[in-house]
Amino acid sequence: MLSFICSDLKDISHYAKVSNYAYKAMKKLIPGPYTFVLTAAKDVPKKLWTKRKTVGIRVPDHEIARTLAAELGHPIISTSVTNRKGDIYFDPSEIRTVFDHLVDLMLADGALSGQTSSIVDLSGDEPEIIREGAGDLSYFM
Repeated sequence: MLSFICSDLKDISHYAKVSNYAYKAMKKLIPGPYTFVLTAAKDVPKKLWTKRKTVGIRVPDHEIARTLAAELGHPIISTSVTNRKGDIYFDPSEIRTVFDHLVDLMLADGALSGQTSSIVDLSGDEPEIIREGAGDLSYFM
């Protein structure tokens, strides 16, 4: 899934429909290691929607990513870097070795923690945990 990396909570409503419950949850948990699945806003290009007309939204606890999105004035489209088996690459030197011919620019800030973000679907009436990762999910239990 592609995700929008936003600089802060106020940017999210431009790209996704945010219920009161989703807003309260995100306000408490971001910035942090979470990807929230929300219904796509009408202005979001359909190429970025999932089959369910949703998008992934992140406000990561990574200062450089948030600052870059803020300075650009729009979100950064992001995804995990995986091999054909679905294993995720966390080390920038590995990513460069494998994908160098496909990448125009890579901004590396050292190896990542080795944990993926927690993914929570907030597009429906009840939160649905899609993937347990680095983010504490007790808020949704």
